[in-house]
Amino acid sequence: MVIIDSVHFYRPFWLCMRVLVPTFFKESRSLQAGPIQLYVAALHILVTLWFPLHLLLHLLLHPSAAELVKNLSMSITCLACSLKHVAHLYHLPEIVEIESLIGQLDTFVSSEQEHRYYQDHVHCHAKRFTRCLYISFGMVYVLFLLGIFVQIINGNWELIYPAYFPFDLERNQWMAASALGYQVISMLVEGFQGLGNDTYTPLTLCLLSGHLHLWSIRMAQLGFLEDETASNHQRLLEYIEQHKLLVRFHSLVAQTVSPVQLFQLGGCGATLCITVTYVLFFVGDTISLVYYLVFFGVVCMQLFPSCYFASEVAEEVESLPYAIFSSRWYDQSREHRFDLLVFTQLTLGSRGRVIKAGGLIELNLNAFFATLKMAYSLFAVVVRVKGI
Repeated sequence: MVIIDSVHFYRPFWLCMRVLVPTFFKESRSLQAGPIQLYVAALHILVTLWFPLHLLLHLLLHPSAAELVKNLSMSITCLACSLKHVAHLYHLPEIVEIESLIGQLDTFVSSEQEHRYYQDHVHCHAKRFTRCLYISFGMVYVLFLLGIFVQIINGNWELIYPAYFPFDLERNQWMAASALGYQVISMLVEGFQGLGNDTYTPLTLCLLSGHLHLWSIRMAQLGFLEDETASNHQRLLEYIEQHKLLVRFHSLVAQTVSPVQLFQLGGCGATLCITVTYVLFFVGDTISLVYYLVFFGVVCMQLFPSCYFASEVAEEVESLPYAIFSSRWYDQSREHRFDLLVFTQLTLGSRGRVIKAGGLIELNLNAFFATLKMAYSLFAVVVRVKGI
């Protein structure tokens, strides 16, 4: 059978982290610690902090309606991206533990039915999601760099997004070119942050739901594949230990994705509304139109997978007691039945455990549709104001 290795899906995430926070890794801390720490500090001050801030400060300068909408869209996106990145940095130790738990749970996959489910569902969904995410990010940044290239060829050194700088860009072409270069580099760094942000939560929820279902398959088969009751009881104790790992896995996931998804829901709802408004009222050229349409799809891509896989996790948690009851418990020893009864009561008590964004909003498909409704409501307000 094929060796199960779910951890390899996290390689792009850790590649982004190595670019953004190399100080977290031991091999980087041991080599030239001073320059690396300076690099990390400069990167997060100039990009994570200042980039969304210099966009938001421009709103205080009373820009035109087109500049206001364009600036507000990117300001909210970059602010949410920075906040999600900071939340991930804070929870990096927990993410390392989650990866370790996934590696342990992979080793428990043994039967042909489990391998088939893993390949057809878990591996397939994770691969499909990550591939779509990488393609969408690639399309956005290809169009972005194409637009920058065309702008520079035409000798136009205007900023990509209207923003505040403490010097006059109109009188000094060198300063204007430097400001443009700063925004281009910052957008590329934001791309690494966004890729790391948008990879972790859906992928982790996908693997969590998959391992919950794989455990249910093993539990439901208990007693049907073994003839010796003593070995069945020992296998039950092993499954209880595996369930402890799943509970820890679920707890860590809820802890790490909670603040990230709160920023995600709020940021995506506002960004979708503003993006549609800008496209309908202010976009005139084809490249910008294609860019913002792809950007709209990427924003939806950021939100939908997390909500979808969170719904799957909730369904798998609800079905755990049924998997236990489906095992061949009725002709086992008294000790086996007693342990299984207590274990079933424990799983019934955890059925209401759900993953919430910010501890307030239950993360599922209802949250996704609620975000779209919020975006539409905001858009309707903008259209009415525009009509007035």
